[in-house]
Amino acid sequence: MVEIKIDERPILGLLKKLAAKGGDMTAPFREIAGVMADAVEENFDQQGRPPWTPLAAATIAARQKSGHWPGSILQVHGRLASSITSESDAFRAVVGSNVVYARIHHLGGMAGRGRKVKIPARPYLQLADEDEEEIMDILRRYLSGD
Repeated sequence: MVEIKIDERPILGLLKKLAAKGGDMTAPFREIAGVMADAVEENFDQQGRPPWTPLAAATIAARQKSGHWPGSILQVHGRLASSITSESDAFRAVVGSNVVYARIHHLGGMAGRGRKVKIPARPYLQLADEDEEEIMDILRRYLSGD
């Protein structure tokens, strides 16, 4: 599973305040997992936020030949997008994929036979500013007791 940890100081600050306050964090983490899962789905729908690197001409030609183009950058059959799962408990919210090639598409790197093909990073497990703000709102609401 690919795991991306968010190191956003404002979010971490609110999480520390919530932890100091005590109490069961199951409900806010459930909401946060939902926001994260929605963000990933939106990343696939918009083909990146910000936009992903376009496909190489050779990749487009191969997809056209196989009848899979025009289409979306990271979705030939939809396996990666449909593999996204979320889970949460009182201590964490997690979104990820167990597909073998999930990591290379998210982080980029060398792939293929002999690792001769450079795959650009197309981060789909990331939050846009509005997603982070939504998470902050969830944490503020739980901190204030609403």
